[in-house]
Amino acid sequence: MKLQSYAHGQWIEGKTEGAKLLDASNGNLIGTACSKGLDFGEMLDFGRRIGNKNLRSMTFHERARALKALALHLLEHKDKFYQVSFQTGATKVDSWIDIEGGIGNLFVYSSKGRRELPNEKFLVDGAPEHLSKGGTFLGHHIWTPKRGCAVHINAFNFPVWGMLEKIAVNILAGMPAIVKPATATSYLTEVVFREIIASNILPEGSLQLISGSASGILDHATSQDVITFTGSASTGKMLKSHKNILENNIPFNMEADSLNASILGPDAKVGTEEFDLFVKEVSREMTVKAGQKCTAIRRIIIPRDSVEEVQKALIARLEKVTIGDPREKDVRMGPLASISQKEEVLAKIAELRKDSELLYGGGLPQSTIGGDLEKGAFVSPTLLLCKTPMTTSSVHNIEAFGPVSTILPYDSTEEAIELSHKGEGSLVSSIVTNDNEFATEVVLETASSHGRVLVLNRHCAKESTGHGSPMPQLVHGGPGRAGGGEEMGGIRGVNHYMQRTAIQGHPTTLTAITNVFQPGSELKESAIHPFRKHFEEVQIGDTLTTHKRTVTETDIVNFANVSWDHFYAHTDDTSLEGTIFERRCAHGYFVISAAAGLFVDPGKGPVLANYGLDELRFTKPVYVGSTIQVQLTCKEKIDQEAREGEDPRGVVKWQVNVIDETGETVALATILTLVAKLK
Repeated sequence: MKLQSYAHGQWIEGKTEGAKLLDASNGNLIGTACSKGLDFGEMLDFGRRIGNKNLRSMTFHERARALKALALHLLEHKDKFYQVSFQTGATKVDSWIDIEGGIGNLFVYSSKGRRELPNEKFLVDGAPEHLSKGGTFLGHHIWTPKRGCAVHINAFNFPVWGMLEKIAVNILAGMPAIVKPATATSYLTEVVFREIIASNILPEGSLQLISGSASGILDHATSQDVITFTGSASTGKMLKSHKNILENNIPFNMEADSLNASILGPDAKVGTEEFDLFVKEVSREMTVKAGQKCTAIRRIIIPRDSVEEVQKALIARLEKVTIGDPREKDVRMGPLASISQKEEVLAKIAELRKDSELLYGGGLPQSTIGGDLEKGAFVSPTLLLCKTPMTTSSVHNIEAFGPVSTILPYDSTEEAIELSHKGEGSLVSSIVTNDNEFATEVVLETASSHGRVLVLNRHCAKESTGHGSPMPQLVHGGPGRAGGGEEMGGIRGVNHYMQRTAIQGHPTTLTAITNVFQPGSELKESAIHPFRKHFEEVQIGDTLTTHKRTVTETDIVNFANVSWDHFYAHTDDTSLEGTIFERRCAHGYFVISAAAGLFVDPGKGPVLANYGLDELRFTKPVYVGSTIQVQLTCKEKIDQEAREGEDPRGVVKWQVNVIDETGETVALATILTLVAKLK
């Protein structure tokens, strides 16, 4: 089988045989991969001209719905992906993380896109900035999609997740991508990619694929493109320092392998739930994906008086790990992804052993279940002990990217913190303890060196996703050795593929640009009550100025009796001395309730229900005899996706400005209403 690339909307076969792709368990030839003949400049141009334009023409919600449809389509074909995944050396559990974990990213970003982003092609950022005394000059920020193409250079360890976790974000942002999987496991990426194209869900030009080398593609990148890299720190640094990247300030996001640590708290002695959790977590991180995870635990930081118990418990678990061909049902750990990876890991183990004592493993497993011990890429789980980690540098600099981890004893909390920092930046660190004081000190003192910190104990263990599982809702990345970049992180990740721009102008103009009412913008008053308008008929800036109401002492007494709120400022004139109140005042919640009585149109109409209340502020006391009035203004409209059995509708945000007889604001809020659409 000869892998193909996908460029300019068509499948293209390389002009030569290219690199041989071998089954990780037995060395059998799967196929070859070659990109010779591809014009990377044309691919980038196609993505920018066709893919970018098509995606930018869609709203966030439309892109989000496409991601959900794509996720459902891929789930229907997952069994086929699992069969191919076995050839990479992945067990069924490993494959589940890669395949269904990757598809899960699509679901998460689809949901976040529909719930947290507007049904617009751009995003308004933060609050407006008042730039003038008279209020006629305002500033704001917006995010718009970059007009380029993302280039994803991915690692071999997660051929599906690595692709899907990135494209979920750039597609939602409105930017196309070129996917370059690591050649060793690119055959699995290609199978999944074919299903993406066959689904015809994404618009033309959204995705392209390079099977084989992508050498030279960075020469054609522009400042509107985004380059992402996942892999070794050395390769990442080489790409990041590319002349074109530096000269044109091309965004480059790097996520590199790192020496992640897990710290056992002094309280977690043998017999505690935390001790057992720690041993289970470390052994799992050593063996899942045969330790080929950028987040795997490489440094096991434990109290010195726990060394004997920890190593004994870890070895007992590692001895039970069955190694072999992942297609065999009893196998719990498969081979590494390739022979070259096997050779590299064995060489790194030899380097680490110069300063550390070998406790378990260290070479090839004694036997395997299925597979070929010579032709396969098998390596035994390997546990080392460095007795002097404060003065030994190799354990903090050398990473064996496989089932290899080293125990590092500490004598104080300060030493544990220092050892954590000695990795010079990691993707993740974990702390296993039931002592919240220890957890607090270690988290706050080590966080600057880690992209994510997990605190694990008996209270969260049942639902915890574990040390090595990046979640799409949270940032994945880390400082220093880990690359200094960020991926995912919910909507934060979407911003990486967009440009934030400051905009300035008259409030009415900025309202027109942003589709969000800006303070000082022109008001649109009409004879028709805004609650009599359907969703499509309501316009940003539609305003109702209500009749007035004078607040009486009876109002305050009645509200206190109804609400049972007898706070002194509302009920006891004798307690006001030395307070901020001059005399008895109305409840804030009465004021906002009375405001609703002024602006609500009571008849049946397009407004279906009150959907909620945001940003409520009481800015000035309302005393007996004060007269209030409301200015109700349409602030923003949010289109809603119609569900089966429901009438089409949207959410309208209204600014409620309650003023008194002096014209000053006494309460300010945003209310949300569900508004029917025209049928």
